[in-house]
Amino acid sequence: MLHSSGMTRATVANQVALRADGAAPRDSGAQLIRRALAEFVGTALLLIAVIGSGIAAQTLSPNDTGLELLENAAATGAALVAIILAVGSVSGAHLNPVISCADALFGGLSRVQLAVYVAAQFVGAAIGVIIANLMFALPAVSISEHARSSPNLWLGEIVATFGLVLVVFGLTRSGRGSAAPFAVGAYITGAYFFTSSTSFANPAVTLARTLSDTFAGIAPASVVPFVVAQLIGAFLACGVVRALWPRIEERAKDVIVPHETAEIESVQ
Repeated sequence: MLHSSGMTRATVANQVALRADGAAPRDSGAQLIRRALAEFVGTALLLIAVIGSGIAAQTLSPNDTGLELLENAAATGAALVAIILAVGSVSGAHLNPVISCADALFGGLSRVQLAVYVAAQFVGAAIGVIIANLMFALPAVSISEHARSSPNLWLGEIVATFGLVLVVFGLTRSGRGSAAPFAVGAYITGAYFFTSSTSFANPAVTLARTLSDTFAGIAPASVVPFVVAQLIGAFLACGVVRALWPRIEERAKDVIVPHETAEIESVQ
């Protein structure tokens, strides 16, 4: 039970979340399920936006690749802002295994939480693509034949992922979590154009996009090099984050935006 010292359960929860040993706070079973559901739904919606806007762009602006890309980028960036705002208070709205792995590296997630987040993201991404295909009266699954395989594209993925991780953790460490949805959405929108790869920057998104042979698809043979490039970009970004903000662990639990911390069932 809590003593009459004015300390509330929320205060104690925050103290536990900032444990001196740097370990991530533990979730109750129900809380972890909520966080997994938020990641699943958020990632599914993200892929619906990516694939759906790509299909719509092909229909609305045939034979104009630049305009198609602009429509795809604008819709994806805007949807990403809304999705982070919608589910961020529950899970932080990582929506990306790279962000979750980096957060775990800095102590924001435990191994169990990381495994649950990543599983939810991959499953949600696949379901999102299937829904997008069906919305436009296409087969639920159509394996993409869009090859994206060349060194310049892999470099583009390194740059895109590096920048994304830097933006996310830079905002987190500076305590500007309220700006994160807009900054991340703006970065992804811009990266569609300033990277040669159109900024996948997300392993779950990359794999799921093999399931749609449309504008935003990617051939299965192109996936592994893209994911490797993304991991390299994330690794480099984590090193820079550590150098710029040595005490990043103090804010790791707030990635991408501040959200629920571990519940405390009883405090003596």
